Parts: sequence; structure tokens; C-alpha cells
Amino acid sequence: MVISSDTGNDKPDPSFDDVFCELLHRLYRRAAMLAGPRQPAEDAVHEVYLKLAARPERFLAHPEPYAYAFSALLSVIRDSWRRERRQVLVADVEFAGDSGAASADPGRQSDDGGLERRASELETVRLLRQLTVRQAGVVILVDLDGYTIDQAAKILGLHRGTVALTRRRALDKLRGALPQRAGRSRGERHAC
Repeated sequence: MVISSDTGNDKPDPSFDDVFCELLHRLYRRAAMLAGPRQPAEDAVHEVYLKLAARPERFLAHPEPYAYAFSALLSVIRDSWRRERRQVLVADVEFAGDSGAASADPGRQSDDGGLERRASELETVRLLRQLTVRQAGVVILVDLDGYTIDQAAKILGLHRGTVALTRRRALDKLRGALPQRAGRSRGERHAC
């Protein structure tokens, strides 16, 4: 039995791997912001690949494949964080702010465009790790990826008001985590 593959289209549809590979770098950077160290971020993106590859037609049919993949990434990382909460930690390791951390591997920091850029990325990751997965996802979509509140709500499958409230609470939490500027206290901020 011979199966004809002629569908009449001159241009073949992009394959699952082609579309996913186009998004891979962006997904990995977002996973690193949410999951922290390199290995958990790589594992999360790999799990997203496996999850989406199980039903590639849904991924390819989605009008915004990045949004679909990002939603799956949030789900994978949320599950990972839940598993981690149930585990007993051997020791707490300081993620950032350690005075020896900046000079531990100077050659590696220059790979991402310089020491200052790497330090800001690490600080962003540290701050995002203080949020819930939902809060971090909303902040990434709206404040880093440039989606509107309505678009983020649609991507995450939440009500617009839920996304707006989640973002506001996340930003309040982040503001509270930032060190105060010299000559300005928290009480003075609302005096204007």
C-alpha cells in the first residue's frame, strides 16, 4: 500500500520541532528566571518539550505558540516548586547577595554580556523567586515580555481582574524586597 503525501500545498507546514526551536532561547531565559540555576531551568524546558510533543497539533494550531509554551512552562515550574516544598532541605544556600558569589567564576559572567548585566539578571531571578509561580508568571508576561493585562489573562486562562490583582500584589512584594534609597524612607514614599 502506497500513501501519497501530496496535499497540494507548495509550502509545507512548519514542524513541531521547527516552531519549538524558534522559541527555545526565549523559553530557556524565562525558565532561568523562574527556576533559578541552570540545570532546573533546562529540565523545565525539556519537560515542556515533552509535554507539548505529546500533542503537537494543539501547539501548532495555537495562534500564539510562545504563549502556549509559556503557559506549559509555568505549569511545569509550579509542579516542581510543589515537589520541592515536600522535600527536606539539607542546607540553605544563599542565592544572591553573598559577597563571594560575584567573584566565584568571573569568566562565566562575561558570557552573558558583562558583569553588570549578569548581576542584574541574578538579582531579577532572586526577586522573582520571592514570588509565587503565578505572580512571577504575570510579572514576566506583562513587565518583561510586554503583554497587556488582557493578553496575559488570556494566556494564563485567568480573569483580567485576577491578573491585575496578582500583578499589583507581586509588584508590592518586589518593592518591599528592594533596599531603600538613601534619604528616603518607606513612609515618605506616599507623602506626595
